[in-house]
Amino acid sequence: MTGHEGKAPSAVTFHGSWTDFAKIALPNVLLTLVTLGVYRFWATTRERQYLWSQTRFIDEPLEWTGRGIELFIGFIMVFFLLGLPLVVMQLVINGLVFQGQPIIAGVIIFATFMAIFYLTGLAYFRALRYRLSRTYWRGIRGGSDDQGFGYGWSYIWKNVVAAIPLYLLYPWASMSLWNERWSKMSFGPYQFQSNADWKALMKRYLLFYLVPFLVFVGAAVLGFSMAASGGGGGDPFSTAGGAFAVVMIILAILGLYIIMPIAALLYYSKFMRVAIGALRLGDLEFDFTARSPDWILFWLANLAILMLAYGFAFAPFSLLIAADPTQFAQQLEAGESILSVGLVVGILIAIIPIAFATSIIRYRSWKFFVVHTEAFGEVNLDRMTQSETQSSSHGEGLLDAFDVGAI
Repeated sequence: MTGHEGKAPSAVTFHGSWTDFAKIALPNVLLTLVTLGVYRFWATTRERQYLWSQTRFIDEPLEWTGRGIELFIGFIMVFFLLGLPLVVMQLVINGLVFQGQPIIAGVIIFATFMAIFYLTGLAYFRALRYRLSRTYWRGIRGGSDDQGFGYGWSYIWKNVVAAIPLYLLYPWASMSLWNERWSKMSFGPYQFQSNADWKALMKRYLLFYLVPFLVFVGAAVLGFSMAASGGGGGDPFSTAGGAFAVVMIILAILGLYIIMPIAALLYYSKFMRVAIGALRLGDLEFDFTARSPDWILFWLANLAILMLAYGFAFAPFSLLIAADPTQFAQQLEAGESILSVGLVVGILIAIIPIAFATSIIRYRSWKFFVVHTEAFGEVNLDRMTQSETQSSSHGEGLLDAFDVGAI
């Protein structure tokens, strides 16, 4: 691509289909289920191989070269270096409390919390580093020589500073961390550059920030008005207190599950446009074209997929209960175990549609980002040499451990 103007074809395209992806996702779900989760590392690799191969940059496909064993080793490392120490630490803290030393226990709890906080930041950095190092284009890969240890400290102090004024500086912290993370990455011989301006996010963030207060005030005013109008001039709280409480609860739930996610999507939409729009790689500039309506429709479609999956998941239980509802109710009243072979099988079957739907959502997420990503500028293939950055030998186990990873 040579510039922002004009109607030239996109430099970044996606050629996959969800039906082809489903042929990979469904066996992955079944194999992960029968191996009690062990196969999920290889399932992730198969998914990425397909998604990367269907993504083209200037008509050349990407290639994912990561292996399932690398992700598995990353998980094992986290288990022994973080999981077991946390279990031991919990036992030590309980022992100190029983021995009447709560101050020492509190210090250990704080130190443990800070360690997890630090490792979360390190996980974000090293996962991006790993994924770039396993992503190839025309035989060229990305990566970073930075190990991410300094970024872990930045993650702590910047989030602490953002929290001091009641999280009003969260846009500064998140954008500053984005800039720092990407500016330490490279692809081929070129270093990424990112100088996104966090101040462009403040209007959207303040909208999201004030939504809980606006919802509460609106619910209180409307509920009070309804209670007063239905009270016949008496005390609204004594004559219509029930209606007042119901209105408050309903409006709070609507605000929590509808208005808040929409406000969050409005903010995230702006964040991605500003962040990716400020990203540079050599002479290449990037842009992200998804607007707020695109995000809302994307989110609603994902929600519909999940609701459909949960409907299929609970169907076996409803059939099982409907077959003998009297016995089921008697077991619950008597406090007896309702576990049976049929119920266990039903639980296992219920996992399949939910896990499959989650895989489809990952596919849709990748496609969404690729379709809305643009690249502009010149690519000098003669200067695009292989990266000389280090390549880690294991996957993003930390990211999986803290549940902050995503394709």
